Amino acid sequence: MEIKEYKCPNCGGAVKFDSATQSMKCPYCDAEFEIQALEEYQKEISLPEKDKFGWDEDSGPKEWESDDLNELAQGSCPSCGAELLGDKNTTAMVCPNCGNTQIVLRRLTGMLKPDYLIPFKLDKKTAVEALKNFYKDKRLLPDCFKKENKINSIQGVYLPFWLFDAKASGHMRFKATKVKAWFDSNYNYIKTDHYSVIRDGSMAFEKVPVDGSEKMDNNYMDAIEPFEYADLKDFQTAFLSGYIAEKYDIDAEKSRERAGQRIKSTIETEFSKSVTGYASIIRESSTVDVEGGNVNYSLFPVWILNTKYKKENYMFLMNGQTGRLVGKLPSDPGKSWMYRLMFTGLFGIILTLIIQALSIFM
Repeated sequence: MEIKEYKCPNCGGAVKFDSATQSMKCPYCDAEFEIQALEEYQKEISLPEKDKFGWDEDSGPKEWESDDLNELAQGSCPSCGAELLGDKNTTAMVCPNCGNTQIVLRRLTGMLKPDYLIPFKLDKKTAVEALKNFYKDKRLLPDCFKKENKINSIQGVYLPFWLFDAKASGHMRFKATKVKAWFDSNYNYIKTDHYSVIRDGSMAFEKVPVDGSEKMDNNYMDAIEPFEYADLKDFQTAFLSGYIAEKYDIDAEKSRERAGQRIKSTIETEFSKSVTGYASIIRESSTVDVEGGNVNYSLFPVWILNTKYKKENYMFLMNGQTGRLVGKLPSDPGKSWMYRLMFTGLFGIILTLIIQALSIFM
């Protein structure tokens, strides 16, 4: 005969049947539970807590056709090894990663044909102005940075993205409480009710982007999102005229894990938003099951600006469709200390005034 041991959801102690109340009661924290509710809770915590990402292995982009290959040229940067793609008329390429201009052109090989592309909407002049505006109101920026900083290269680049479609179901369990306080002439009372909150549901995802460039910082790539899919076009080589494209070095298979994590993060955020009306909420478990997922290959427009200041390179990325620009700027150590001293001095003055005011009224 199987003997079940019920654990208290609050403290983890062994819960026993209490004949006086005809309910399950924890002898350690005195919490009481209805038998049916505790049965359901035991079933819930015994469920396997493991994500399942069932991507469609047969989905993916196609190979290039021979006519397309005649319109393209592939370049390899001898400095950093970046693989770049241009049209057949491209005679010079600037590597967006390291700024090297000596790109070795050769016939295109070993690359899948993109399914989609978002064309550039913003030009080089807009990118330069956006960088200048990015400098504004940066109090810790060295004063001479704007004057001495030189743009070494600015290049419009189509960067590789894998776009994932999937249907995902999620299951989340939260531990929540509601607190009620009251008092009488003798005592203050606090009553805390504990709840196990379950959320089940499914969501459909379309074109979840994951960048396919290992050389590009993922934080930068995430920061220039979102791209507006209303401008998404079927790929044509004509869109590459005047620009270059970086060849993916992270394939679809390696990108699936990151796509799954982005899907899971979205589900967790949306499910958590629905748990309201409680004094405290703690997430206990979260599992996601992805089924029927497939992937497409796309190129998205990005302006890459490389600048140099005091022998150090700084790279900035601007979304070539929306104008969103990201990058890291140097800080002036002298200004940093000045602001710290100002803040410390201001805090000291305020604290002194408070002490003086209190001494007057005491």
